[in-house]
Amino acid sequence: MADVGGGISLGIDYVHELTLQTQFDLGKLVGLDGWTIHTLLMERVGREVSHDRVGDYNISLMEVYSLSGHSVAHLTDMYAQKSFLHNTVDLAFGRMALTHVFATSPLLCSFMMTCSAPVAIKLDAGFSVYPKATWGGRVRLRPTRDTIVQVGAYSVSPLNEDISGWAWAGEKSTGLMLPVEFTWQPFFGRRKLAGHYVLGFAHDTTRYSDNIGSVPVGTARPHSGEARDTFYLEADQMLYRKGGANQMAGGYILGGYIHNTPDVSVISDEFYIGSSLLGIIPHRPHDRFGVMYSYYRISPRTELGERLRMDAGMPLGAHVNGPQTHAAVLEAYYGVPVYPGILIQPEFEYMMRPDETSHIPNAELVGLKVIGTL
Repeated sequence: MADVGGGISLGIDYVHELTLQTQFDLGKLVGLDGWTIHTLLMERVGREVSHDRVGDYNISLMEVYSLSGHSVAHLTDMYAQKSFLHNTVDLAFGRMALTHVFATSPLLCSFMMTCSAPVAIKLDAGFSVYPKATWGGRVRLRPTRDTIVQVGAYSVSPLNEDISGWAWAGEKSTGLMLPVEFTWQPFFGRRKLAGHYVLGFAHDTTRYSDNIGSVPVGTARPHSGEARDTFYLEADQMLYRKGGANQMAGGYILGGYIHNTPDVSVISDEFYIGSSLLGIIPHRPHDRFGVMYSYYRISPRTELGERLRMDAGMPLGAHVNGPQTHAAVLEAYYGVPVYPGILIQPEFEYMMRPDETSHIPNAELVGLKVIGTL
C-alpha cells in the first residue's frame, strides 16, 4: 500500500501473511466421533503504512500487519470443536481468537479496515483479535432456524504479550472476558435474501488505569481502576441475489456501531456504513465492489488529559501531535477472482485527520491486496 498524498511521508509499504490451517477428525483418529481439532500457524512480515507514511498509531490501514507485527511462526489457533443435537448446539474451547465468532462476519473481512473486527474492538485487550489467541471457550445455541445465541469466557492478556503464541507459561492473565451475542438471520422473499442482525455485549473484568494519564496537580484527579464494557450492534442485508444460493452470492448493505467504556478505552465510539456488491459490471459475475465509511471517536478522557498537559507545557506522549479527538476513513476496493483460489483486489483509502488531530494532512492511499488459497 502506498501513501500518494498527505500524511507524513509519501512512499510504499509491503506486508504478507502465510498461513497453514489443519483440521483433525478425532472420530477417525481416536474414536471420538464428532470432535475435531483446528490449528492455524502463521507468518507475518512487513511494515505498517499507518506508522511509516500516514502518522497514525491507533488505526491500522493494512489488515495483515495488524496487532502482532513480525511473527516467524505464530500459533494462532489450537482448539477442539463439536456439534450436538442436530447442530443446534456447538461447543469450542482451547487457544483461539475471540473474534473468530463474536463481532465478525465474512463481509467485514472483505474490507481491510474491519477484518476481523471493527477497529474499536481490535484495540481493546479483552477482545483477542486474530492473530492474538487466548485460552477460552464458547457455546453457540440455535433455538430456531433464524436465531443464534452464543456466550463465551476468555482469558485476557495484553495484546502485545506472547507475540509467538507459544509462550503459554509466561503469558500474564489480567482478567476474564465474558461476551454474549444474539443474532437474527432472516431470509426475505422468494429469492431468500439473507440478513444478519447482531446485538452483542462483553464485560472485561480487568481493572484498567484511567486514560487521563499524568496531569498537572490540581487540574483533575485520575479515577481508580475500572472494568471495561463493550456494546456493539452490527447489521447487513442482502439486496439482490446473483450467481448462487450461498450467503455471499449477492449484494449487501451493512453498518454497525460500537461503544466502549470511555474512561479506559482507546476508541470510545465507532460507527461504519457501507456496501458490498457482487457482479455490478456486465459479464463479470464474480467480481465484488465494496465501499465503507468509518468514524472513530477517541476517548474524551484521553482528550482531556492531553489538553491539560498541553496547557501546562508537559509532553503529550510519543507520536501525539495534539489533543486527539476523532478520525474517519473512506475505503473502497474491487476484488477480481482471476483463477480458482486467486483473488486480486485493488484498494483505495482516504484517511481524514491522521493521528486523530488536525496537525497532519489527510492521507490518500492506493494499494493491491492478493489472496491465494491452496
